[in-house]
Amino acid sequence: MSTDQTASLTAGPTIHCDDVWRAIDHASFAVLAHTNARGEPRSSGVVYAIVDRHLYVTVGPDSWKARQIEDGEAVSVTIPVRRGGILSLLFPIPPATVSFRARAVVHPAGSMAAADLPTALEALVPEERKSRAVLLELVPEGRFVTYGIGVSLSAMRDPVASRALVPVA
Repeated sequence: MSTDQTASLTAGPTIHCDDVWRAIDHASFAVLAHTNARGEPRSSGVVYAIVDRHLYVTVGPDSWKARQIEDGEAVSVTIPVRRGGILSLLFPIPPATVSFRARAVVHPAGSMAAADLPTALEALVPEERKSRAVLLELVPEGRFVTYGIGVSLSAMRDPVASRALVPVA
């Protein structure tokens, strides 16, 4: 990233990583992206739960995510954060977003049934699927790239004023 690009990203709001984590915690849907073995891009929507600032996603053992995301692999995560309340029903207000790089930790099928899962994770998968589900633990790395977090709805029209880079921890 060039100096000009970094400067334009840091010209936005001054927010703390706790503010970003609060926004992530209030959402539950993310877009998970990676490349397959042939280097082709793949992405899909996932529902997640947070425990100790790690995101957890459960996937079917025969899903492309379970087959192609390897332990230790870098993935990309983008979380839309709904903004605008009732106004978003009347006007096309885009969501704010939080994007980041994460390291995937793959917990194989059956590990959910054996583990003592926190309540947040228990709700992700029905009891009858827990013994078959693969658990992906996504550990954020580096910096969050935010858009629209910590700014007014009207400020979201200005990309420079709406973007921020925030250290993950």
